Amino acid sequence: MLDCTPKELIKRTGGGINPAKTCQPIGAMYAALGIHNCMPHSHGSQGCCAYHRSHLTRHFREPVMATTSSFTEGASVFGGGGNLKTAIKNVFAIYNPDVIAVHTTCLSETIGDDIPTIIKGAEIPEGKLVIHANTPSYQGSHITGFSNMVKGMVAYLAEATTDEKKEQVNIIPGFVNPGDMREIKRLAGKMGVRFIMFPDTSGVLDSPMTGKFEMFPAGGAKVEDIRDSGNSKLTIALGYYASSDAAHLLERNCRVPALTLKTPVGIKATDDFLMTLRGKFVREIPYELEEERGQLVDVMTDNHHHFYGKKVAIFGDPDILTGLTEFVLSLGMHPLHVLTGTPGGILTGSGIFEKEIKAMLAAAGLEGRVKAAGDLFELHQWIKNEPVDLLLGNTYGKYIARAEDIPFVRVGFPILDRGIHSYLPIVGYRGAMRLVEMIGNALLDRKDRDAADEDFELVL
Repeated sequence: MLDCTPKELIKRTGGGINPAKTCQPIGAMYAALGIHNCMPHSHGSQGCCAYHRSHLTRHFREPVMATTSSFTEGASVFGGGGNLKTAIKNVFAIYNPDVIAVHTTCLSETIGDDIPTIIKGAEIPEGKLVIHANTPSYQGSHITGFSNMVKGMVAYLAEATTDEKKEQVNIIPGFVNPGDMREIKRLAGKMGVRFIMFPDTSGVLDSPMTGKFEMFPAGGAKVEDIRDSGNSKLTIALGYYASSDAAHLLERNCRVPALTLKTPVGIKATDDFLMTLRGKFVREIPYELEEERGQLVDVMTDNHHHFYGKKVAIFGDPDILTGLTEFVLSLGMHPLHVLTGTPGGILTGSGIFEKEIKAMLAAAGLEGRVKAAGDLFELHQWIKNEPVDLLLGNTYGKYIARAEDIPFVRVGFPILDRGIHSYLPIVGYRGAMRLVEMIGNALLDRKDRDAADEDFELVL
């Protein structure tokens, strides 16, 4: 007879099995692609750069361009300064970007290459720029790398050139898809607020098919706009882990007040974003957005009986998980297990993820397991001991979903076995309606399948 009693969790003092994250340089490379005419540069071996490009290409289904310092055994022993200087000279000569954004890898970090000094000694054509971020792969996650590269943009580019701040807002969108960035810009535009978004991968990794290859697509935040971010009235960081460190650096360097909000996933987080713009810039929320919100509420109400009381396991990036958890709670669902592979940030500190999710659960009168710096092996153990009705997460959750026969909704990064997702937002009211559809269809497909199984058994 099958023993279905809960098992004691396997306790580990170190190591990870199927980590719910990937390495810093991938996040840094993605952030760099959000600058107009920018070439990301991986300071390390060719293999590292090839893996990072491949992973991003598989997620976005777009060619991801990046260059590498091409370390050999000599660079591993004597340092990569010569390789980087040669690479900078060649990249400007061959590809002619406006900006080269250098990020480090495990090898260059272990060697201890002094990147700022190497850049100062490099041949940089007039009018061109080289920025950098330290992104050791053995610390943090891809979210940490994204945050570090955005901090590099602020450190190298942002300037305060006026005494009086302009009536404009900086928006740091966090590690979200180009479709999400487009939706955030649409919401800000509908509010009538002048904004500077950086990084901005819309128009870069969702560019149209024209029949002609473009090394540097038309999208991305322009350097002059990032410079002007130091003159803005406010910076809104959408997500604590991916965006807040850069916003606080901009506050220290240029005295632009920083405000951190949740990534606008779900109705409440979107409300908070719009109400912040309304309050800080004295704008009225247009009827079009009120209508979208009303439609979302109608959809949530009409389908409430499908969601109420369902137990959910969610994993992925912390900023996305915070919004997702808040949203599924608003649907009447119970987030029983919430796990991210990303550890605490530098300025945000460790523990903020667990505290925020547990506070949400407590406010709803619920309990659940919450963990940062966890892995999918541990999540699978949790689900075996306390089963759920639905799993939300990236592609790697499919193995747990198959093993435990759980409906699965793919959301987050990376999604490697499905297409189109990067064009369609999960943020804003429209994104929330899409989430309702995906969650509802997954649950209903399971319900219909179970009903069909029961009918088959009755026939037999």
